Amino acid sequence: MMAAILTQPFSTQAAEALDIEAESAILVDAETGKVLYAKKPDMALPPASMTKIMTEYLVHEAIEKGKINWDTTTQISDYPYSISADPSFSGVGLTQSKDYTVRELYDAMAINSDNATTIALAELIAGSEGEFVKMMNKKAEEMGLSDYKFVNSTGLNNASLRENVPKGTDPNANNLLSARSAALLAYNLIKDYPSALDVSKVPSATFDGQTIRNWNWMLPHDPKNASSLQQFYYEGIDGLKTGHTDLAKYCFTGTANRNGKRLISVVMKTESEPARFQQTAKLMDYGFQRFEKKEIFPKGYQLEDQSDIPVAKGKEDTVQIATKEAFSAMVKEGQAENYSVKYHLNKDKLNKDGKLSAPVEKGEKIGTAEIVYDGDGDYGYIYPNADKQTIDLTAQRTVEKDNWFMLAIGSVGGFFGGLFSTVVDTVKGWF
Repeated sequence: MMAAILTQPFSTQAAEALDIEAESAILVDAETGKVLYAKKPDMALPPASMTKIMTEYLVHEAIEKGKINWDTTTQISDYPYSISADPSFSGVGLTQSKDYTVRELYDAMAINSDNATTIALAELIAGSEGEFVKMMNKKAEEMGLSDYKFVNSTGLNNASLRENVPKGTDPNANNLLSARSAALLAYNLIKDYPSALDVSKVPSATFDGQTIRNWNWMLPHDPKNASSLQQFYYEGIDGLKTGHTDLAKYCFTGTANRNGKRLISVVMKTESEPARFQQTAKLMDYGFQRFEKKEIFPKGYQLEDQSDIPVAKGKEDTVQIATKEAFSAMVKEGQAENYSVKYHLNKDKLNKDGKLSAPVEKGEKIGTAEIVYDGDGDYGYIYPNADKQTIDLTAQRTVEKDNWFMLAIGSVGGFFGGLFSTVVDTVKGWF
């Protein structure tokens, strides 16, 4: 149980509107998880090939667990081969009865968004795409994705898979993700497996003797081979995944790093291929230009007039409390003053008089300091159940329990003091 004590005053400023031409969009600081902008972020929409971010995550996880490694080889079954051979899916063109390494298949998936290599990886890891889909949904639940449904590993419409629809899924279903869930998925991939960016940032590569190209136009493509794409180049972009189907329209989960500040953006259901990159650039500009990471409250911060907590039966009557660590946040210009601190003391550590009982150890957690923001445009944090941001409040020194003799003297003194007061009151009553 926590007891609230005091909140420091704050002020407000008007928020600036940002017009993003997408059905749904979100912008997140990749270090703190702070959501900097959101437009209908919880609307579940088809993510198309952005689905492959989850497949990428599960490949990295399988490698981490030792189930496979980058040099593990596999051959192509009839299902991914049929997808690869179908020109409507515009794949890299796979060969049966040939060994492909996990690295080769992963690169084709992450760089060229190839569907057949994605399915081949799903089959390698789980035995079948149907079993892999179960893994995808389980992992989504573990991550705390709020709006999602995975029915295949690629992001294709299930109906287009015909007889190869993953077992246990609806033949007419589509994968679904909200912008918030897509951003949280990307956040987890980058946090847990940052090496994924080493592949997603590659503009082009060689696969099976052919050149494959990245669909992310914001990367620094070679002007000799893709001069028309140079207009979309964005400094710092190194991922992450495009997506397109007729139903999903044009989507993009992007990430960029400038001067140590990494942002994650998602735009869903934009009207054209150029639009998804133009709207992403608009989001990124907003984040990089208008927000700055600042230390709002330093380590050892104390609320005025609330730095001392009374101590019962201790060698000292009070102990100072302060924040265990500093609090930093991505702050929009002019908004730092809108942050305040609210103390919550642990009631289990207080007696009926609201005092701490000695002994108290230096560094002992006494409660929490809640960080309160009361400015405009507060979109919270990307992680699940992060409605409040708190820092531990700890005792700044040790207060030993008073010895038995002094406690006894205090008790006796209290007894005789009370007795003397009673006698005085009685005598006064005689006159």
